[in-house]
Amino acid sequence: MTLLDLAPRVATEGPLADLPVVIVGAGPIGLAAAANLVERDIDFIVLEAGAEVADSMRAWGHTRLFSPWKHLVDPASRRLLESDGWELPTPERAPSGAELVAEYVAPLAAHERLAPHIRTGTEVIAISREGMDRTRTTGRAATPFVVRLRTADGAIEELNARAVIDASGTYRQPNSLSSNGLDLIGMDDVADNVSHALPDVLGRDRARFAGRHVTVVGAGHSAANTLLALVSLARDEPDTKVTWLIRKSRAERVTASPDDELAGRAELGSRVARAVRRGEIDVVDGFEIVRAQRAGERIELVGRRGDGLDTVETDIVVNATGFRPNLGMLREMRIELDDIVEAPKRLAPLIDPNVHSCGTVDPHGFRELIHPEPNFFIVGMKSYGRAPTFLLATGYEQVRSVTAHLAGDAASAAKIDLVLPATGVCSTDEGSCCS
Repeated sequence: MTLLDLAPRVATEGPLADLPVVIVGAGPIGLAAAANLVERDIDFIVLEAGAEVADSMRAWGHTRLFSPWKHLVDPASRRLLESDGWELPTPERAPSGAELVAEYVAPLAAHERLAPHIRTGTEVIAISREGMDRTRTTGRAATPFVVRLRTADGAIEELNARAVIDASGTYRQPNSLSSNGLDLIGMDDVADNVSHALPDVLGRDRARFAGRHVTVVGAGHSAANTLLALVSLARDEPDTKVTWLIRKSRAERVTASPDDELAGRAELGSRVARAVRRGEIDVVDGFEIVRAQRAGERIELVGRRGDGLDTVETDIVVNATGFRPNLGMLREMRIELDDIVEAPKRLAPLIDPNVHSCGTVDPHGFRELIHPEPNFFIVGMKSYGRAPTFLLATGYEQVRSVTAHLAGDAASAAKIDLVLPATGVCSTDEGSCCS
């Protein structure tokens, strides 16, 4: 007997039939799951921790995506929107995150078939089964899920569900600055001087960075975007100093390729390399951070470099070391994750960042996302665990397959049809942005 044998479809009769499917997260993938459920005439509730839909995407909305519009819109969502006269923006143009939200995600969330089912300011803090912890087996598949949530006013509520689709993403869970992955020693003392990935250097956060020494830690696309923004800021604010700190022995981890169909991604690494050659970015490589400490108004990063310890003194650190999934909320779920990248075990070999880039990941669907917990799925960026190679188009096909499975449409669930843009390379070890 396999996990597929233990994966019944959503109940159409009995005690679960009147319960909704709960979708965790109202970003593009969560809303795509909702649109697919609308087409299947399956009831649902979308729970979003932020005050607005696509809360994480809004945080980095100033950043331009690599993919053009034609790769950024879910087919089921597009059909729903076009039924009300919506038109796809210029297909070959790559929008910013803010544009994607304003022109696509927000209109989708406001659609009359979705809006009544979306709750914002509602954080999911745990998921279990009614009257069962993870050790109980008998009757598990026929027992409702319990989704515990915290509302904006701090109240604790619980909802029952017949299935759960976790599309909560990873943006709010950055990897540690410490090279060993543990919480950085001294982090509590320097937290005010540490920025999340992708700050709005040239806009909302300009005053924080202007005229300061900023050290960007990380070697992926998120780091590259921030470095280039800081270089631009330094041209207007000459006292701004930019340092790029990486753990590896070579600085240029985001490399360009003439074969990359996504022009913005292909050019990003070359632009950073040119800035380094011009002396606009100081590179500190082979630096493994072990602790942080205050140095008056500034902070010091202490790390191993070569055969000894070294120190980098700076005003602000931008943590662009990537992201990881929030697994605490799933403690009572029977999930099966890869030991290395923390992705669903059947998906992990297809997305191993040591082997695959964004465009070489095989199309996949519900079969690769199955867990021992019946009718529970992790989708979207969170399904990739710590792998940084996720593209929105991949997530859209995931939820199409998952919702077909939940509806009992085995043929559609099994038929995976996804063509990704050809790619040179994505970040192979640290945080990546954007789809």
